[in-house]
Amino acid sequence: QVQLVESGGGLVQAGGSQRLSCAASGRTFRIYAMGWFRQAPGEEREFVAAISWSGGTTDYAESVKGRFAISRDNAKSTVYLQMNSLKPEDTAIYFCAARIQGLVSRRRDEYNYWGQGTQVTVSS
Repeated sequence: QVQLVESGGGLVQAGGSQRLSCAASGRTFRIYAMGWFRQAPGEEREFVAAISWSGGTTDYAESVKGRFAISRDNAKSTVYLQMNSLKPEDTAIYFCAARIQGLVSRRRDEYNYWGQGTQVTVSS
């Protein structure tokens, strides 16, 4: 079993930056692919970014490419999402997820564990 706890959300002005963290329990964090998803009110949960178990492969949704960066520190069992040039449309609850199969995926149903989410609000 893996527990994921997100942190770093809050209110930020448009154009600003924020870094989300997701701390994972368990000794096998290093073999999981990790992903970030987000869900705005009334919308479905959507893919944001993913990173492979080694950190060697990353993937981003087109809407965040060039603005967001995903990274991981396996020694700390933590994955990060650095968000720059934030826009009001980035406002959502952000969830991190772990995938036992260590390669990146954009599909929600391919992730095995989920955190509770952290709210990010971008004001205009």
